[in-house]
Amino acid sequence: MTRLLENVAADIIVLQGVDYDLGGTTLGALADRLGEAGPSYPYRFALPPNAGRPTGLDMDGDGKTGGARDGQGYGRFFGAGAMAILSRYPVLRTDVQDYSDFLWRDLPDALLPQTANRPFPSAAAQEVQRLASHGAWVVPIDIPDQAPLTLLTFYATPPVFDGPEDRNGKRNHDEILFWDHYLAGTFGPPPTDRFILLGDANLDPAKGEGLRAAIQTLLDHPALQDPLAGQPTVTFDGLGDMRVDYLLPSTDWRIVAAGVTRDPAASRHSVVWVDLDR
Repeated sequence: MTRLLENVAADIIVLQGVDYDLGGTTLGALADRLGEAGPSYPYRFALPPNAGRPTGLDMDGDGKTGGARDGQGYGRFFGAGAMAILSRYPVLRTDVQDYSDFLWRDLPDALLPQTANRPFPSAAAQEVQRLASHGAWVVPIDIPDQAPLTLLTFYATPPVFDGPEDRNGKRNHDEILFWDHYLAGTFGPPPTDRFILLGDANLDPAKGEGLRAAIQTLLDHPALQDPLAGQPTVTFDGLGDMRVDYLLPSTDWRIVAAGVTRDPAASRHSVVWVDLDR
C-alpha cells in the first residue's frame, strides 16, 4: 500500500482502516515510511474513533456484552481500523468539527432498527448508539496563498452482517444521509465552497446489499460533482468489482484529472484521487 500511495503522491491523503493510537505512533510510522521514497506529510491528523469504543451494553442483540459488535462501532479493540489524514499542508485543528459522538436517534427521519415488539437491540442501546461507526469529520486544511479547503469525511459500516432488523443496512443508509442533512444546514452553516466530500460509504449505487437511494442522493446533490461516475473502487470475493469509495468535490472546483489506482496485491480497495484547481 505504501508504494501505491507513493506513486499517486497526493498532497492530502484520507485513510480508512488505520488503527488509532493515542500517541499517533501508527500514523506517524506510515507517514515516515512514505516520506522515504515519496512526498513528505508533516501534518498528521486522527481523532478517537467509534470503532471498538466500549458501551457496556449488548449492541447487536446476541444476548452478550463485550464483543466486537458491542462497541459504538465494530472493533476487536478500541481504535481498530479507524480514519486518519496525512497532509502536506497544516490542518486547522481549532476549526475541526467532529460529529463522531452524534447520536443516531437525533438524525432527522432516522431509520432506527425495530423488531415486531421493540427497538432493536433495546431501547437502552438506542439511547446511547452513535450514528458514525468510525467517525464523521469536517476538517479545514490551510492551503498556501489560497483560502482553506474543507474535507467532509466518513467511513460507514457495511450494510451486511445483520439480521431481518437490518441494523447495519439502516445505519449505513443514515451515515451516508447525515451529509445530505449537513449540507442542508441542519447542524449549522455548512461550507459554501472549496469543500470535498469523501470516504468509504461501503455502498454501491447499483449492486450488492444496502439501501442504495442514500448514496444516489449524494451523487445527485446539486452542490457536488462526481468526477469518477461509474468507476469501481474495490473487488469483493463473490461480488466482483463495486463502487464503494467516493470523492465528490463541490461544484466550484475545476476537475483537472481524476482516477482510480489499483493494486490488488496491496489492498482490495483502490486509491481514489482527484486533481483540483479553481
